[in-house]
Amino acid sequence: PEYMSWRLPEVGGSFVQAESEVSAINMIYGAAATGVRCMTSSSSPGISLKQEGISYCAGADLPFFYANVVRGGPGLGNIAGAQGDYFQSTRGGGHGDYKVFVMAPDSVSEMGNFPRKCYEIAYKYRIPTMVLADGIIGQMMEPVEFKDPEVDVAKLPKLDWNLGIARDRKKRIVLSYDLAEDMLEKMVLARVEKYKEIEENEVMYEEKQIDDAEIIIVAYGTSARVSMAAIKMAREKGIKVGLFRPITLWPFPKKRISELGDKVKNFLAVEMSIGQMIEDVQLSLNGKAKVYLHSKPGGSIMAAEDVLKTIEAISKKGAKEYATTK
Repeated sequence: PEYMSWRLPEVGGSFVQAESEVSAINMIYGAAATGVRCMTSSSSPGISLKQEGISYCAGADLPFFYANVVRGGPGLGNIAGAQGDYFQSTRGGGHGDYKVFVMAPDSVSEMGNFPRKCYEIAYKYRIPTMVLADGIIGQMMEPVEFKDPEVDVAKLPKLDWNLGIARDRKKRIVLSYDLAEDMLEKMVLARVEKYKEIEENEVMYEEKQIDDAEIIIVAYGTSARVSMAAIKMAREKGIKVGLFRPITLWPFPKKRISELGDKVKNFLAVEMSIGQMIEDVQLSLNGKAKVYLHSKPGGSIMAAEDVLKTIEAISKKGAKEYATTK
């Protein structure tokens, strides 16, 4: 926000400091309804306060972008980096049946570039989109290269749904409810078809050292960076480990993980939480492979050496599989 407060006016934009998170997300509803490209951001508890408004935007098919730089929780927690907001982010977050397009950066450069993709998806499908980062990346300084040219907002395609001056066109209405019998069901089911299209066409992931791997680590954000350090140490010990990094957390790359499960029989989810993404890994594999967890909750960064110990335990068949009911 500090950067946006002076940069946006320089490029013809507007920056508004709202008095609360609830006010901010309702301002987004109004701005998005006019078709203007808008965004908001916060960290964990603040994003929770915005959930009702996000649901309303999803119900009105309003495209916008928001960022959650995750801190330790639950409750007030702490201000250190964590990944405990995965469930909230990938399951919609607020009330009702809806989805949010979620991207997870593992570098400052990706944090700078992913919003461009989020806006593209938001306006292509008319849905909320978000970047889910952790507080470690959020406080990091790294070189950033913007890969795409700047967008001339004046040359963006004209919209056929946004509100504004209606002097020379038919009236338009933006709302998130319909009291007519069966109409809400039809609206929700129409979005389901849209979500299926997104799951088919917009999945993104990265693979490293997968070809000969006997163990695949699944991790995103800071956990993926720590995992790569552990993978290097493991390979120096002769343990063949690779990394699968989901870039989109929703849609989750379940088809590709399922394919990998046909040949690799050990998967390790590495998360800065008690284990949330691991459930999507299990669902993707559907019993094809063993799934293990290395977790570090409470808003503190894990050590690559500790991840290595879990890798070694798996390779020696001394690790216990993860069970959601344990």
